[in-house]
Parts: sequence; structure tokens; C-alpha cells
Amino acid sequence: MELFRKLKNRTILLVDDDEWIRDSLSIYFETEDYRISAHETAEKALVELERRKFDVVITDYRLPGMDGIVFLEKIKKSHAGAIKIMISAYATEAVTRRAKQAGAQYLIPKPFTSKSIMACLNRLTTDESIDLR
Repeated sequence: MELFRKLKNRTILLVDDDEWIRDSLSIYFETEDYRISAHETAEKALVELERRKFDVVITDYRLPGMDGIVFLEKIKKSHAGAIKIMISAYATEAVTRRAKQAGAQYLIPKPFTSKSIMACLNRLTTDESIDLR
């Protein structure tokens, strides 16, 4: 699959307070040979982002402490080249608009499947404005 070739050796940061989602997506991405770092809170993810860069950032909207929109705003400039995806069970027009203003290129409503995440990544990686050298 072309997407797997484009994302080979790329790194993914996942932020979601739901352990099942973190574990499921981690297993899925790892079986496809992606390197993934999964965190329960945005605060923990920020610490990880200080240590290294990620090519893809996937965050939930509702998180304990800092929410996903504030998290995306904090990394908007420092990780401008990363693909940013928000997932949310609260995908209203207002949340979608705020997420896009914060830097999210796409919002995936919950419930979702690994296939919907991969379809989103495929769409985003075909956008020539996103650099995936």
C-alpha cells in the first residue's frame, strides 16, 4: 500500500485518556511497523515532544487536564510539519472549527476504526502541502 511506503519509519504520537484506544491503536500501528508513543494526558505528551519530534500527532479532544485543542495550540508552531489529527466524541461544528484553528488538519468523530484513521492519513499524505520526505 502506498500509504505504508510514505509513512515507513515515521513516528506517531497518540494522546488519549482511554486505555483501550491507546492499546488498540498502538497494537495496530506497531503491527504495520510504525513507531508509536501513546500517552494518557497532553501534559505527558508535551514532555515527550520536548525530547523528540513526531511526524503524526493524534489527540483526543476531551482529556484530563489540558484538552486536545489547547495541546494542539501549544505545539502548533514547534511541530508545524507534523500531521495533526483530532479524534472526538464531541465533533460539533464549534469543536471542529476550534480544532482546525489550533492546527488540526482533520477531525475524526468517535466511534472510529483503525481503517478510518488510515483513510484520514492517506488523504492527508496525498496533500502536497504536507512534507513527508
